[in-house]
Amino acid sequence: MAIERRPGFESLISRSSLAEHEAMLASPEYAYFVGLDARGAVVAFAILRDLEDRYGNLYLKRIAVFEPGAGVGFAFMTALAGWAFRETAAHRFWLSTFDSNARAQRVYEKLGFSRDGVLREAYLGTDGRRRDLTLMALLRPEWEARTAAAPQDLVDGDAASPSRRS
Repeated sequence: MAIERRPGFESLISRSSLAEHEAMLASPEYAYFVGLDARGAVVAFAILRDLEDRYGNLYLKRIAVFEPGAGVGFAFMTALAGWAFRETAAHRFWLSTFDSNARAQRVYEKLGFSRDGVLREAYLGTDGRRRDLTLMALLRPEWEARTAAAPQDLVDGDAASPSRRS
């Protein structure tokens, strides 16, 4: 989780305290994943919530990559979406992102996520400013159609594949 504390990341993702991370790790409703490079170094992490949501909505609470713009985010998100739809009963894999995080939104769109709306002034930053959140989602039938037509390396997300930590 040190990735979320890197300088400049507060404009890209929210942060949780150590106590909040410990509580999420202890809860059966959350799953933590880490992305590892070929040397075994952590290059990304993600937190999923609502693993057993009765309506089939799985929430990507957070994703962070060590080096934004290096392609790791796309590979890691590809692998996360694959896990979400292969290993859970989720029908809808959704997330919220800061409206200003255009790079992340482009990655999500490239993976087939649609823009579902905006939560106006829904996030209160540590600086006291309110920020809009863009809602995005990928539905199981959309993911299935994309993976059926995609080259296998895009389906599997070989680079920075997620390893579940509980």
